[in-house]
Amino acid sequence: MALSDKEKKVHAALILEIIGRPPEHLVQTLNEIINLMGSEPKIKVLSKKIAPPVEMKEAEEFFATHAEVEIEAEEIMYLVMVVFKYMPAYVEIISPETISLTKNNWGEILSEITRRLHRYDEIARILQNERAILEKKLKEVMQIKEESKELKKSKIKKSPEKTKESLKKPLKKSPKKKKESKKEKKKK
Repeated sequence: MALSDKEKKVHAALILEIIGRPPEHLVQTLNEIINLMGSEPKIKVLSKKIAPPVEMKEAEEFFATHAEVEIEAEEIMYLVMVVFKYMPAYVEIISPETISLTKNNWGEILSEITRRLHRYDEIARILQNERAILEKKLKEVMQIKEESKELKKSKIKKSPEKTKESLKKPLKKSPKKKKESKKEKKKK
């Protein structure tokens, strides 16, 4: 027995949380996220309520807020995609009471989860490699800076000694070459 379109639809409540500054930017960002969510295929935003930003006690000058969003997904698969894309802090399925899935539905959901996890893993590996490269470059720069400091110190230490020694020695006069007269040149 096939499910009707109404029975396939999933009504869910999501809570989206955001931290940052300035506070007005948080509200604007949540509105943009909710609008993007509503533009997803087979997703309809039924309602939204954004709480005013509150300054965090743990981190001064940072604010936190959240939005309560009710959505309707035409199938459970679309709800799963929204959850993975927007990473809400909380998800509650309001209706239907029972969701039955075929093996194909489960395959799609598990494939989507796996695809997303592989993508996150790929991003994490890229970031680890970039971090290793940056750490290596930073060490090189720090080593060059340290070598430069040591070189400056050694020059400073040598300079006063040279100056003291040069003051003790009398100045040498450079030998001057005698200019040959025209007569001496003709003799040669």
